[in-house]
Amino acid sequence: MSRSYLFGAFLSVEKCQRYYQGQSRYVLVTADSGERIQLAFRHFQPFISAIGIRGRFRLTVTDNGEFLQLEKIN
Repeated sequence: MSRSYLFGAFLSVEKCQRYYQGQSRYVLVTADSGERIQLAFRHFQPFISAIGIRGRFRLTVTDNGEFLQLEKIN
């Protein structure tokens, strides 16, 4: 079984660079349900563009909270 969370995320190019420089390893997001979720920055790396990270995402985790998938939905 799994659970999904929807959320919007925006990280500027400058903020992404700080993650690459090792200043932080986790991104804290708030799901549409109001739940706060901490994700490793590495899960967002495929979605970095010239403006950083921007969009709506769906996070899927196991019932135990283990990461399964992060997908951009728009």
